Amino acid sequence: MTNENAQAAQGNVEPMYEYGYRKSNYGPDELVTDAHGNPISVIDAMLSAEEAGQATTVTPHLCYYSPRIPGNTGSAIRLCAVTGTILHLVEPLGFNLHDTKLRRAGLDYHDMAHVVLHPNFENLVESMPNSRIIAFTAHATKLYTEVEYKPTDILLFGPEPGDIPDPMDIMAGPHVAEQVRLPMRPSLRSLNLTNCASIAIYEAWRQLGFDGGE
Repeated sequence: MTNENAQAAQGNVEPMYEYGYRKSNYGPDELVTDAHGNPISVIDAMLSAEEAGQATTVTPHLCYYSPRIPGNTGSAIRLCAVTGTILHLVEPLGFNLHDTKLRRAGLDYHDMAHVVLHPNFENLVESMPNSRIIAFTAHATKLYTEVEYKPTDILLFGPEPGDIPDPMDIMAGPHVAEQVRLPMRPSLRSLNLTNCASIAIYEAWRQLGFDGGE
């Protein structure tokens, strides 16, 4: 390819793509469409709390309580899309759902039908009364591998580390059936939130025979 042709090809790509992904301003609600390819809003594409509570799943549900970093939630959307997991986001969120970093991290996996937005934690508990909540916290003594997971379980993760302390009323409240942790070398801070969630979801899915996977 000549330099002129290469420059022309690059010029065709740049208007749509940025850093290898679609630009944040390319199309409404980037890649969120109905069955006919027509753009729809992010909120309209989500499951309701009632729909999520009645859904049949092959992996436990994943819950982020008050997530603050959009890239982590974007990566979680991608994780949930490829594993068939439903992601529950409990407000307040530390970002707007239209955040560029969230959409970029999710790439083309923004099947928002895997996502539920709850106004508060009580709404999650009330919408899934028969589910066991398993909280992942560094304060636990039991390892995450010592639990026999069920598709109806909710794997609960708290906010990313920051100035706000962990909400122990959520992570250790009466609604929590189990507290578990991921092992780490001593004196190290923590794993990335969605790295932790990925480890947990894949362990649970492994126990369940990778049902629905290939």
